[in-house]
Amino acid sequence: MAKSDEPVTIKKYANRRLYNTGTSTYVTLEDLATMVKAGEDFVVYDAKSGEDITRSVLAQIVSEQENKEGQNLLPINFLRQLIRFYGDSMQMLVPRYLEVSLESLTREQEKFRTQIAQAFGGGPFGAIEEQARRNMEMFERTFAMFSPFARQAAADAEKAAEKTPRTGASGGEEIDDLKRQMEEMQQRLNRLGDTKSAGDKNPGDKT
Repeated sequence: MAKSDEPVTIKKYANRRLYNTGTSTYVTLEDLATMVKAGEDFVVYDAKSGEDITRSVLAQIVSEQENKEGQNLLPINFLRQLIRFYGDSMQMLVPRYLEVSLESLTREQEKFRTQIAQAFGGGPFGAIEEQARRNMEMFERTFAMFSPFARQAAADAEKAAEKTPRTGASGGEEIDDLKRQMEEMQQRLNRLGDTKSAGDKNPGDKT
């Protein structure tokens, strides 16, 4: 049977049961996870209010998958950094950042699988690591596209701080505060790639 272009409607009732209107059956979060893996699109509505709760249900699915032994995809450092972005001024850039990451990995996944299958004993994950490095460079360009002033502002602040004499307590403190804020913004832009790039450097790379 050909798949419909329209997403399947899932209704969530007060007793937390999920009802698939396409098959007229009750389903579980595991069933929805299977649908996602099979490429089946769906939307979830609260049966009483009609509110679209797809995002929260998908988050529940991720949580369940992460709690399964051996299924973890999200590193602890990544989760901590992600939490730090909530409520931060950079929050609006994070969703697109992550989308670009997964879109790139999805496009390359078949090539990765082929290379892994053909490279037993020869460092089969080298191609993935190289792609990850390229992804990080692409992500930085993406951030710069959405916020082109961020890095320049940080650099300008540092130069201003270096050139400004700290004879006045008030003026010096303001420059220091501005410098710290710009450095923090720079660190937030780069922090997601720090943990990977530190381990990905070749022995001959210059620091």
